[in-house]
Amino acid sequence: MSADEGRQEHHARLGVVRYAFEDCQLDTDGFELRRAGEPVKVEPQVFEVLAHLVRHRDRVVSKEELLDEVWGDRFVSESALTSRLKAARRAIGDDGQMQRCIRTVHGRGYRFVAPLDKIPSGREGEVAPSVSVGADQAAAIAADAGSPIRYTQSDGLNIAYQITGAGDVDLVLVAGFVSHLTLDWTERRHAHFLHRLGSFARLIRFDKRGTGMSDRPGALPDLETRMGDVVAVMNAARSERAVLFGYSEGGPMSILYAASYPERVDGLVIYSSYARRLWAPDYPWGLRPEERERYAEQLEQDWAWEADMRHMCPSADEELARWWGERCRAATSPGAARALIEMNSLVDVRDVLGAVRAPTLVLHRRNDIDARVDEGRYLAEHIPGARFIELDGTDHFVAVDPDQILDPVEEFVRGVASATPSETSLTTLLAVHVEESIDMAWVRGILRDALDEHRGVPAVSDNATVLATFDGPARAVRCALALTERAASANLHLSVGLHTAEVSRRGVHISGDGLAVAQTVADRAPSGEVWVTSTLRDLTAGSGLVFHRRAELDAPSLGRRLELDAAQVTA
Repeated sequence: MSADEGRQEHHARLGVVRYAFEDCQLDTDGFELRRAGEPVKVEPQVFEVLAHLVRHRDRVVSKEELLDEVWGDRFVSESALTSRLKAARRAIGDDGQMQRCIRTVHGRGYRFVAPLDKIPSGREGEVAPSVSVGADQAAAIAADAGSPIRYTQSDGLNIAYQITGAGDVDLVLVAGFVSHLTLDWTERRHAHFLHRLGSFARLIRFDKRGTGMSDRPGALPDLETRMGDVVAVMNAARSERAVLFGYSEGGPMSILYAASYPERVDGLVIYSSYARRLWAPDYPWGLRPEERERYAEQLEQDWAWEADMRHMCPSADEELARWWGERCRAATSPGAARALIEMNSLVDVRDVLGAVRAPTLVLHRRNDIDARVDEGRYLAEHIPGARFIELDGTDHFVAVDPDQILDPVEEFVRGVASATPSETSLTTLLAVHVEESIDMAWVRGILRDALDEHRGVPAVSDNATVLATFDGPARAVRCALALTERAASANLHLSVGLHTAEVSRRGVHISGDGLAVAQTVADRAPSGEVWVTSTLRDLTAGSGLVFHRRAELDAPSLGRRLELDAAQVTA
């Protein structure tokens, strides 16, 4: 039985009857609550909690019974029930202090105690009230969809974003493959997904550059550049801190952002995502490169988005498949779609997972076809303190049974409190090895102009010649290449090592296990070359940088060997 069928059956069990108490009327047939003659908009679960308490007003109803009645076999905690009870009391003019209507019986449950009259619906002389909850929700969704599309600048490009909903917490939604801020509202289940997110948070959405309503650059950007777009959107929305919710392809970017900007992330939600797309000996769930290439080629040639939806969501009906096709064709072009698939195939955030410090919730459906449930478990096992919830089902996309996803997400977001910003963050480190015995202040002088051009930050460390840090790995590589050129012009024999790792900073002073790795890489690189670790390399997919394998390095702190590559810019 589907979730919708289950709710319909449940509503049918409530019976055709209306109840009157204080200045309220509760119509269990019309699924309507009125107060002082006016319809009161309530969420379906709030209505069901209130209706169940009214129908069983002759006894105390336990928390367990309410959870089972309203949510069935879905996993939710008592905080979800508490929030619905609070909303129910507020809707009928009650509260937790007065408890005129809903009384808390400590240690046992809840009981409806207000005097009421039972009015059979449809009796002679009575006009049955209209069903207004569906109409009200449709009006609310239409209002959300009509919220203005705004633009902010990032690297000279216009990034489209939209703000809907309200709440004490900001939530930035990082969509999967593509999005389209306007068309996202035109499919009823997806619109419900967005509207409900906005019922418990201020929802901030954006179209990633190159897709949707945002500007389309000549080449698709890497993750680092797209992270800059998130920063620009949050700044434009005046959001200092937010919960990031990334699903599917939006997961890796959300993870990288949470690790790189911990001071701006209150929490992290990942649904149906992965650490990398391609197979590796220690990551056996990915596809082989030739399989991904065939998929990209076929999608570009056939442009068959409806078939793509039916593959990743076996439960998708014709309406959903048709909408998915229209949305994808409006959001991108055949060539750009292929390039995006190829770029996503190169992404690997495994080495970043341990640097995430925000409270994290990972959700994954048990038989997901597009991303295996083991990939969700992998994320949760490697992100410190992450909670993993395995959901029933095979469908990958969020618009299929969205409430199954949103129930635990709402509970998580409501429970997120503003945490003290972490002192550590994911940072790219630039270390040097100089053959000549010279004052390092001279080297720093050569480096200074390059740092300004590439937004690097000078750094000082006790046990390594790490001279700078960067919040983006691709900028660090370009800065290092510029540094080697300037050093050669000054007849200075210098090599550079780059590594991305979790680092603690106090002023210009930095510390962490990654410093020794960066210094070792610099020491092993020949004069005039820039070497990087595979940790950094895997974060630069789509950047236009080229890497050539040179060596390997044992990294006990990561529990595996790192590949060392020489970097260069494409001609």
